[in-house]
Amino acid sequence: MKFVIQRVTNASCEIDGKITGVVDKGFLVLIGIAASDTKEIADKMIKKLIGMRIFEDENGKTNLDLKTVGGNLLLISQFTLYADCKHGNRPGFTDAAKPDLAIPLYEYICDECRKDFPDLGTGIFGADMKISLLNDGPFTIVLDSKEIM
Repeated sequence: MKFVIQRVTNASCEIDGKITGVVDKGFLVLIGIAASDTKEIADKMIKKLIGMRIFEDENGKTNLDLKTVGGNLLLISQFTLYADCKHGNRPGFTDAAKPDLAIPLYEYICDECRKDFPDLGTGIFGADMKISLLNDGPFTIVLDSKEIM
């Protein structure tokens, strides 16, 4: 599982001209799910995400988490995080989970995050989404389950 966590001043997801998710100060998180991922892996990733201290404190140090600064989440499914570009110029996606596994795991991640952030925004799995963001910093972290398990 991969999370690309972007600290944002604001971000939104639009599908067919309709906003499906919006966040002011907080994180835009692109979520890639692999065929080998489980709820246990998701739980560890969620814990790491919610505890991520990448907002500045009064001394200018990145020491504050999302809850402390009153931030929120925008969660977007993104199977292309598992693009395999080793051969040729056309990426392969065989490492990405198929929808029958990925959709329930993406929904599980959203539901678990809603427990702490009831107003979180989301995209729609598999939709043609238009994501807008103002990256704050920029500050972007790639969290890979292979590195935290």
